[in-house]
Amino acid sequence: MGAGKTSVGRRLAKHLDRRFADTDAVIAALHGPIPQLFAEVGEPGFRAVEREVVQRELRAGGVVSLGGGAVLDPTTREALVDCTVVLLTVSDVAVAERLASDRRPLLTDGIESWRRIAAEREPVYRAIADVVVDTSRRPMTRIAEELAAHLQEEPA
Repeated sequence: MGAGKTSVGRRLAKHLDRRFADTDAVIAALHGPIPQLFAEVGEPGFRAVEREVVQRELRAGGVVSLGGGAVLDPTTREALVDCTVVLLTVSDVAVAERLASDRRPLLTDGIESWRRIAAEREPVYRAIADVVVDTSRRPMTRIAEELAAHLQEEPA
C-alpha cells in the first residue's frame, strides 16, 4: 500500500505501449468504493471479487497493478507464475506521507497497521517478485523508465 503501483504502472504501460489496468480501480468501477465493498462483504468477500478481477486483467495482458493483498490468494499467485512480477517497496517514512489523507480499509491504526501488514506480506511479495524497486525517494517517472528499459532487455 502506498508504494506507487498505479503511478509507476500507468507510466510503465505507456513506455511499453501496452494497456494498463489497476485492479483496485476496476473493482471500484464494478462494485463501488472499495471501503464500502469491504464493509458490505468483509475481507473474504472482497478477496473473492479481487481474485476474479485479477484473473480477467492478467488474461487481457499489458501492465496490471494489483492491490496489495491480491497475492495472498494462492490462485492469484499461480496465475502470476508466467508473468514478470515487479515488487515496489517503500519506506514507512515515505508511505506515511503518501497515506496521510488516504482512506484504506485495512489501515485502522494508520502507519502502525501499514507496518504490520507490510511485515506479514513481505515474504510472499519477495517469493514471487522477479524485480524489486524501492520507490521511497525517486520520481515515479524515472522508476518507470528504468523498469521499461530493464523489461525490454529481457529475453522473450
